[in-house]
Order: sequence, then C-alpha cells, then structure tokens
Amino acid sequence: MSQIRNEAVGLQAGALALLTSVLWGGNPVAIKMGLDGVPPAAMAGLRFALGALTVWVGALFAGIPLRVPASEWKGLGGLALLFALQIWLLNAGTGYTTASRSGVVINVYPFFTALFAHLLVGDRLGLGKWLGFAFSFAGVLLLFWESVSFGETGYLLGDVMVAASGLLLGLRQVVIKRLVQGLNPYQVLFWQAMLSLPLFAAWSVFFEAEAEYVFSGAVIAGVLYQGIVVAGLCFIVLVFLLRHHSPSRLGVFSFITPIVGVLLSAWLLGDALSPYLLASVALVVVGIVVANQVERAQGQGA
Repeated sequence: MSQIRNEAVGLQAGALALLTSVLWGGNPVAIKMGLDGVPPAAMAGLRFALGALTVWVGALFAGIPLRVPASEWKGLGGLALLFALQIWLLNAGTGYTTASRSGVVINVYPFFTALFAHLLVGDRLGLGKWLGFAFSFAGVLLLFWESVSFGETGYLLGDVMVAASGLLLGLRQVVIKRLVQGLNPYQVLFWQAMLSLPLFAAWSVFFEAEAEYVFSGAVIAGVLYQGIVVAGLCFIVLVFLLRHHSPSRLGVFSFITPIVGVLLSAWLLGDALSPYLLASVALVVVGIVVANQVERAQGQGA
C-alpha cells in the first residue's frame, strides 16, 4: 500500500472543505423533503444512482478510467456494505426525527473520524480531540434528554439511528482515506455507489413493497439535491481532499454544517428552534472548533 499522505490544509483546500460543509448542511433538509414521497432505501438508491452518474461524467471529462485491479474489490465491497448501512440509518432515522435534529446529531462524525483515524491510520488523538468529544457529545446528549423529558419517543429513536449513522460515517471517512492511497478518488466513489445500489434495491423490494411513491416538486428537488450536489459533487471534492489531507484536520470545517442545517430546516420546513436545539448546536460547534484549535496550537508549539 502507498504511504498515507497527511499534508497541511492550505487556503484552496480549506475553501473547498468549507464549501462542501455548507452544502452538506442542506442534506438533512433534502432527505426530509424526499421522504415525503419516497421510502428510505429507495431514496438512497435513487440518490446514489444519480451520484454514480455524476461521478461517471466527471471521470469521463477528467479522462480517469473506472476499471480497478482485482485486488481492490474486497476493500471496495466492504466499503459498499458500510456505506449502505450508514446511509439507510441516516435516511430512516431522519424520518423519525426532525431535519434540524438530524443535522445536529450526524455531526458527531468528525470525532468518530478522529477516533478511527487514531486507531487505523496513525493520526494521533490528543487532548484537543478529547475536549471536543466532551462538548459535542454533551450537545447530542442534550437532544436525547429533550426527547426523554418530553416523551417524544419517536424523536429518540430517530436521534439514536442518526447517531449510529454518524459513527459509521466517521469510520467510512477513514476507510476511504486508506482506499484512495491506491485508487483514484473517482474510482472509489463510483464503485462505492454502484456496489451499494443492489443492496438498496433488495432492501426496498423486501421491506418497502407496500410504500406509496409521490413525486411532487419538493420530493424531486430533495432527491436531486442529495444525488447530484451531495452524492456527486460534494463526494468528489471530499474524496480528493482526503487523498492528500488528514481526515481529522478536514473535520474543523464541519462546524458550519449543523448551523446551516438548523437554519435551513427552520426556513424551509418550519422546524421549531427550541432552546434545547440551539444549545445543542452551540455545544457541537464549540466541540468541533475547540478540538481543532487545541490540536493546531499543540502542533505549532511542537
């Protein structure tokens, strides 16, 4: 395997990471809109069919062949299984909670990314990351407490499913980090999506056969945003960044994602901005920023 690269995040890479974080803030809103007409697994299939098409077009224009060596299929197959479970948990979990809560809870993933990076790629987990864990998990626990205290068991189930998706997303970032050392990012993204499509299709056939489909303008817009913007363009940019930079260093830019998600949820879906929700957003953002600022200060003082 090629040596794993962890270059410093410069201005251009930082700007791209920030842009993807902003666009990702709209993903829970798009999921919630799509779920009004399409069940979770079927929506994931539609999303990543569009994503695979977007990646294929990008690879075509870039002149990147999508054929991969036989030795890489085992890693790509494992990634597809992890990917399918993570996305299904996110979609189904968002259906049981609000878009704004989902947008906050999923953003525990930078800390799981840091933990798995520490264990799997030698990216040290220092004091700053532990402080960040404390703040951000306090924010997520605050949402869980709100669910329990007000008897909103549906919210609690959805929040737990989205948190599990965040854990798997953190692991997936590190798995991709390892895979793109030997493969082109376009290849990883294309086969991640293509290998997961039969899984989403089978799940939908067996468990969503009775679901009704309603393709309103809002539902179509939600699916297109998830497929082209997030699963296509954002994934391409992120995986190229992961090829050169540390997953945990890129995590600092995700501080904007829950803020964007909560604001868009309130604006487009009418989600209530409860004190619990606002406090949770603040704690998650503080956790992400503290983790990265402390680590950066320690790196400069070394």
